[in-house]
Amino acid sequence: EVVTQRAPVKDQHQIAGTAIGAVAGGLLGNQVGGGKGRTLATVAGAIGGGYAGHEIQKNRQENNTVSSTQRRCTTVAGKGGDKIIGYDVAYEYNGVTRTIRMDHDPGDRVQVQEGVVAVSDAAH
Repeated sequence: EVVTQRAPVKDQHQIAGTAIGAVAGGLLGNQVGGGKGRTLATVAGAIGGGYAGHEIQKNRQENNTVSSTQRRCTTVAGKGGDKIIGYDVAYEYNGVTRTIRMDHDPGDRVQVQEGVVAVSDAAH
């Protein structure tokens, strides 16, 4: 079955997103006003951009998934525990592989007619 899981996170604390957001926000804030107002806008832009970058990276990490195919098998015991309840036999006829469940051990050969097992207790 196909199983979807969250992808492994390399930057658990979103440092890259925070840093990139802070630089971008600081640059935008630096474009506003002059003197102390510009300094305040630069600091506010860096703080806001850092927070926004952190949240964007966090959201992307949470939604980043990978899919893999995993085989899941279970053993089912019959009512008798370890008692054999049947034999699953696979056979090939004209290049087509088919399976049939038989109530007894068919040996190493089965008789096939028109692609279907005709006699389930063929000679061994």
